[in-house]
Amino acid sequence: MRNFVVFPFLGALAMLATATPAIVITTYPESVQAQTYGMQRRGERRDTRQTSREVKHACNASGQSSRSGCRQAKREVKQTGRRD
Repeated sequence: MRNFVVFPFLGALAMLATATPAIVITTYPESVQAQTYGMQRRGERRDTRQTSREVKHACNASGQSSRSGCRQAKREVKQTGRRD
């Protein structure tokens, strides 16, 4: 008779153990950031670098400025990105 009492208890325990992670995952606050601040800063630096490259290439393609003038334009974009 005692074996019949143990099986429902184990079944209920197994069901609880299976359902608990799903409940915890769905109630986890979504305000937590997916990225660390370091990863965000790295992404911002990459974006700034890409923008500065585009400015330099556009300057070189236009032919209105010298190479040094285009390099200076690139530096200004990068410096602006560092200040932000």
